[in-house]
Amino acid sequence: MAETTGETRECYRHFLAIPTRWIDNDIYGHVNNVRYYEYFDTVINRYLIEAGGLDIHDGDVIGIAVETTCRFHRSLAFPDIVNAGLRVGKLGTTSVRYEIGLFRGEAAQAAAQGHFVHVYVARTTRRPVSLPDALKRALAPLVVG
Repeated sequence: MAETTGETRECYRHFLAIPTRWIDNDIYGHVNNVRYYEYFDTVINRYLIEAGGLDIHDGDVIGIAVETTCRFHRSLAFPDIVNAGLRVGKLGTTSVRYEIGLFRGEAAQAAAQGHFVHVYVARTTRRPVSLPDALKRALAPLVVG
């Protein structure tokens, strides 16, 4: 993989250390691209659960991914520890743009960057709803510029 410049740690408001697993590596000796999206999902949902903004079992409102992207700057591989940085780029009425940087260990620049856009919907109808107050409070510390 040709190394390109990624964003730095200072760009992110929250971090979660995620250990890579042997199974994350592919035949080429680095973490397979599909795993990067799993790391994105993990840092977002872990933050939401711990911050009180998401009840995965009984909540009336759930987030549905409508857009994702990932830019790769350098490889990750087992046994790296991935430090997943998280911020909110846009907090809308019914949607949130989560922005993620994946850092190898304590590296200063991201090995990969990406985003997820979640539209929040009623669990039963799957129709968009306004972001619940608890979710807005949980996300407020992550909002950037």
